[in-house]
Amino acid sequence: MSRPAEPRSREGRERGGAFPARHLPAGTAAGAPYDLDIRPESAGWAHSSLKVLTLPPGGTHTFPTGTSEWVVLPLSGGCTVATGGLSFTLRGRDGVFASTTDFAYVPRDTTATLTSAAGGRFALAGARCERAFPARHVPASAVPVELRGTGTCSRQVNNFAAAGVFDCDKLIAVEVLTPGGNWSSYPPHKHDEHHPGEESELEEIYYFEIADGPAGTPGLGYQRVTPSRDKGTDVLAEVRTGDAVLIPDGWHGPSIAAPGHAMYYLNVMAGPGAEREWLIRDHPDHAWIRGTWPGQPVDPRLPLHEGHEGHGSHEGHGSHEGFEGGVR
Repeated sequence: MSRPAEPRSREGRERGGAFPARHLPAGTAAGAPYDLDIRPESAGWAHSSLKVLTLPPGGTHTFPTGTSEWVVLPLSGGCTVATGGLSFTLRGRDGVFASTTDFAYVPRDTTATLTSAAGGRFALAGARCERAFPARHVPASAVPVELRGTGTCSRQVNNFAAAGVFDCDKLIAVEVLTPGGNWSSYPPHKHDEHHPGEESELEEIYYFEIADGPAGTPGLGYQRVTPSRDKGTDVLAEVRTGDAVLIPDGWHGPSIAAPGHAMYYLNVMAGPGAEREWLIRDHPDHAWIRGTWPGQPVDPRLPLHEGHEGHGSHEGHGSHEGFEGGVR
């Protein structure tokens, strides 16, 4: 199946001047040397960043961290990360559907150099912050693997940098894997206002990879964002590998995996709150769906992969408890 020539998204919000698009098809937000380069300035917000870097065999790349903290997350392949006189070897993985991965945290106000002997693709997830935490390596065996939802809402969440799991200043990041035919990020939810103990104010980036079909045909999925305020974000997008969706506000979900094509997305979040927490509100028209989950089994295809070398925990199953909302 060839990529269609017509636009793959409908964005209901009126765009004026240089207001940024919310659906970024693969390649449209590239900036050398990055395949994807989302910065607060380009996104039209203040906190969250995401870059995707491809390195050839023997390739190297150095970047300044500036006023942001960063996680170096292998999407495929491995690398070394050198920063502040330290060097971390990331084993990485064959691909996002193969396993969880180890990762490195790099603080603000320094530089980091990535070197990959065999080549690979790497996500650099960042958040503007005030405090610098120690640079460190986290093994794949330490990444909690959680199953959320049941039935056709079943999905897997790799909570590698979730609030309450990984200690840093502002950045929150997780991976979500959805079997083909299932819905995730459902019921639709939002985190665009600060309500103590109920809702966090967080900007969010969704970065997608979609599994190919048996003959290598490229996969696709869909992402919906509906307005939570007047003239708010309104997106219905066909998403493919390398696409991103920016969510400064709005009820986001569902993320829909087409039958036969498992969906992966990387969520990167940060916001202005004094507390680093992920608190959400479900859309009132759809929150009832949670009540149907206890009577259904988790999709037997999950987990799509175990933690690296078989490690990881399977917990949550759609509960509100444990990870401040449990919707992803």
